[in-house]
Amino acid sequence: MAALKTRQSGGSVSAFLAAISDPGKRRDCRRLGAIMRKATGHRAGMWSGSMVGYGQYYYRYASGHEGSWFEVGYAPRAKNITIYIMPGFSPYASLMKRLGRYKTGKSCLYIERLDDIDLDILTEIINLSVAEMRERYPSHRGG
Repeated sequence: MAALKTRQSGGSVSAFLAAISDPGKRRDCRRLGAIMRKATGHRAGMWSGSMVGYGQYYYRYASGHEGSWFEVGYAPRAKNITIYIMPGFSPYASLMKRLGRYKTGKSCLYIERLDDIDLDILTEIINLSVAEMRERYPSHRGG
């Protein structure tokens, strides 16, 4: 079985954030980090050099595939900020309707900037998603 490409890398989150050239994106990432740290109770960790993750859980599928992943995280990308909501978005459909301007993938929320969304609703989604991950994966290991 192939090793996961995305894994905790141990890099400096502070240095990573300081290197973001767009001051607005850098500020938004720091604000997101504060919300995620409060939601998880864990400090940030670098994952594969370009993702910032909070908390950690261990999973093992019936197929035997296993690994660990962050509970919630984000990645500043060229066009947007990707926010990782691991349970996906269907559990939060009513909140998503009021969130603001965004796009989604399976577990990815794409925003251009925090000013485009309702930060209180995003905070609620993050808090609910962390609770959901801890319920789904009781072998939670922290971060």
